[in-house]
Amino acid sequence: IFWLESFAWTTRARAVFGTTEADALATREMAFNQGFYNLFLAILVALGIVLVAVGRLDVGATLVLAGAGSMASAALVLFVTSPSNRGAALKQGLLPALGVLAVILALAL
Repeated sequence: IFWLESFAWTTRARAVFGTTEADALATREMAFNQGFYNLFLAILVALGIVLVAVGRLDVGATLVLAGAGSMASAALVLFVTSPSNRGAALKQGLLPALGVLAVILALAL
């Protein structure tokens, strides 16, 4: 998603997201920013996973929950507010939601 939004928004991403050339050009700066936003959330989750793996459950779980929780919440907003994009919302949000659930279950056990 980072690459599509930040570097392929006016080319490959048009087919993925179904946008016109005019729309892609008009939203290029927004998409570039959004791509980096998504990259930084992914870095939070990856760092959290590494920290959990080395025994820092407190900080690691917090980072995973913050990053993946933000991703899943954004997907939920898309699902609720844009019926035509519900498939994309499910694709975007399923893995982060499962990650949040896994962390919560692991902490409860």
